[in-house]
Amino acid sequence: MVTAPRLARAALSFGPPEYFALTLLGLAMLTSLGGGSPLKAAVSMLIGLILGTVGVDVMTGSPRFTFGSVELLSGIDFLPLSIALFGFSEILAGSDEAAEARRTRVHVRVRDVFPTRDDLRASRGAIARGSTIGFLTGTLPGAGATLASFAAYFVEKRIAREPQRFGKGAIEGVAAPESANNAASVGSMVPLLTLGLPGGTTTAVLVGAFIMWGLRPGPMLFEQNPQFVWGLIASMYVGNVMLALINIFMIPLFVRLLRTPYELLVPIILTLCIVGAFAANNRMWDVGLLIVFGVIGYLMKRLDYSPAALVTALVLGPLAENAFRQSLQISEGAFSIFLTRPIAAGLIAAAMVALLLPIVQQLKVARPPTGA
Repeated sequence: MVTAPRLARAALSFGPPEYFALTLLGLAMLTSLGGGSPLKAAVSMLIGLILGTVGVDVMTGSPRFTFGSVELLSGIDFLPLSIALFGFSEILAGSDEAAEARRTRVHVRVRDVFPTRDDLRASRGAIARGSTIGFLTGTLPGAGATLASFAAYFVEKRIAREPQRFGKGAIEGVAAPESANNAASVGSMVPLLTLGLPGGTTTAVLVGAFIMWGLRPGPMLFEQNPQFVWGLIASMYVGNVMLALINIFMIPLFVRLLRTPYELLVPIILTLCIVGAFAANNRMWDVGLLIVFGVIGYLMKRLDYSPAALVTALVLGPLAENAFRQSLQISEGAFSIFLTRPIAAGLIAAAMVALLLPIVQQLKVARPPTGA
């Protein structure tokens, strides 16, 4: 409501060089997701980048790394891969602890689920930073809530005093990406309402709905249909309040789910994983990918590699490649286009700092203390 016009104008200044620099910054920040080893995070990121090149080249229309497979012409889909690495692999990892889970009974009361004062104090900074990152990312057309969530998580892990707590229940690692996800959903409405540019899949559907009802998204929408615009904005307030109330009243149900035996949860989760992978493109091929990458994800967790870095690189890789090649077409092959544009140059400099910082930190840890 307050900053939409200014942020929309800033989003318009983003061209292919700026998008490449932004995705490069996101890829550089993935080095913080490798547990204690930036090298393992880099290896995971490179695997994701390689997987992102599979399919038809957008520029030339030629198939790449398909090995004659028709199914690979459309590339490796993000959804089945993420379900495999974050869902199916967790089932395999959880089976190792099933015996311990059977011996341990979970006793959770409803009041134990609410955040304590210490939880709120520890997460308030993460909520503020995640909301800011999510909203700013959401105003960039095409960026989406997924990129915002991962970016907020990377930032929190990077600035945390004890980054080893992340992945083991650190409340900041939950509060920041969830805040960024919600904020990005709202931020994506800024370019939609002020410029008529969809910020993601959901807003692209909304553009079609607006046109069906004779509404033209853009600056004139505020003048010609103010009741609709401010009614839509007001519905966001109502929706957030209703969502909070629904979640609070459903806490007893969530607590009961925590008491469900692991043996009953496994077939349910497995069924949902298979259905979700198949429903993405209605192909059994994706179910096969689910099983293969589920095993790979299990091995990655055991060896302390980063599935999150792999999945994020799979998303950012094609975006970075397309923006990079478009930039070179604009500049007729001159790489100076990334340095002569201030925003792109600043983002590339930030990416270099994000890439070198973990290496410097590792060298400081490995260096023996001086003196007697």
